[in-house]
Amino acid sequence: MARSDTRAPTGTPLSRAMRPVNAVVERYIPSALVFAIVLTFVVGLMAVALTDSGPVDVVASWGEGLSGLLDFITQMALILLLGHMLAHTRPVQRLLKALGSLPRTTMQAYLFVFLVAAIASLITWGLGLVVAALIAREVAAQGRERGLQLHFPMLVAAGFSGFVVWHMGYSGSGPLLAATEGSFIADQLGAPIPVSETTYSAWNLIAIVVTLIAVAGALYLVAPRPGEKVREFVTDEPVTAPARTDEERTPADRVDGSRVLTTLLGLLLAGYLVHHYATGGSLTLDIVNWTFLCLILLLVANPFEMIALTRNAASNVGEILLQFPLYAGILGIMTASGLVEIISAWFVNISTPVTFGLLTFLSAGLVNLAIPSGGGQIAVQGPVMIDAANQIGVDPAIALMAIAYGDQWTNMIQPFFALPLLAIAGLKIRDILGYTTVTLVASGIVFGGTMLLISL
Repeated sequence: MARSDTRAPTGTPLSRAMRPVNAVVERYIPSALVFAIVLTFVVGLMAVALTDSGPVDVVASWGEGLSGLLDFITQMALILLLGHMLAHTRPVQRLLKALGSLPRTTMQAYLFVFLVAAIASLITWGLGLVVAALIAREVAAQGRERGLQLHFPMLVAAGFSGFVVWHMGYSGSGPLLAATEGSFIADQLGAPIPVSETTYSAWNLIAIVVTLIAVAGALYLVAPRPGEKVREFVTDEPVTAPARTDEERTPADRVDGSRVLTTLLGLLLAGYLVHHYATGGSLTLDIVNWTFLCLILLLVANPFEMIALTRNAASNVGEILLQFPLYAGILGIMTASGLVEIISAWFVNISTPVTFGLLTFLSAGLVNLAIPSGGGQIAVQGPVMIDAANQIGVDPAIALMAIAYGDQWTNMIQPFFALPLLAIAGLKIRDILGYTTVTLVASGIVFGGTMLLISL
């Protein structure tokens, strides 16, 4: 007689419950490019059905919108290119190895990657995305050497989960825009809203801490346990300058192999950065990029190494350049047709002063699926919701932070901002979506609860 299998199921109840979800996601969720294409047609059909725009109007607004994020696309391409290059310089490789050696168990590894990425995202969102991918790779590589059975998609998902708090931090585009004299938000309100009432308010700072605890707990519960099947990271060697094979070097070779020019240019860029901050400049995505470039110039051995690093990193940029114009086109449809105003107004019509923050947060999460750029969403949805807040008698700071919370919230299931991280990690959105969906749920409870509590 055959013996029955009496082995206890592995994993926590949450991780077991997520296995069917993960299986469906891995099998049926398309690539990020297909997601963007499908979303383009869905938003276009919605605009035709729900607004006065006809098919020709929608096509025209889509085409005109394609170039609407060219500056942003360039910034994203640079941060991916320069972040990849910086990560493969010899000194940064040594730093990453030191950080990667800190986690001693599989669970420590997952939570460590999440925490590091979250801290970086609170400083500036672009830094958070790059750091998340780089630290996940290094922790995975060192964990493999020590015999840890680390599930690499889980590590990358933990890193991307740290991005869920970016709009609550230093680089939050909504609060910064509202605090800027002369911005369209400040002009609409009649005066700027200081960041002390938004980003640095006590309730937002508390919400950051609670969100980190909640998401860390969710990741702990969903992480693979010993004995479960994992997909380990296959390490690669850092890219360095090509080896010299010629005995007699020409004067041009000696210039290309000299450290002098890259160091001088790096010092020049460092001087500019010092001047920028000394004269009251703030941390922006451009400044993050120039900081990366400055460090690369100062850390590489010579121009030959920099060329090698550039060639290796360039292969990660192509997918970004192709998909971001599609989202710019979607933004064009949403803006020109007034579809975003219809979505927002529907939530406003069912709001009260107590529920306004919560419903604005939910509407912002929905709008973010089509307009994933934080600055773009504030530009489109911000004036509508601030006007509604004034009509209902709600503090405009609540409206602004509700949009900020919604914008960062559904990034967990929107591949737009995951693209740089996934490109560096060498994964697809389907590899991490099952885990980041758990982050969406855990953070959503905190964000929604915060909006309700501060509105009482």
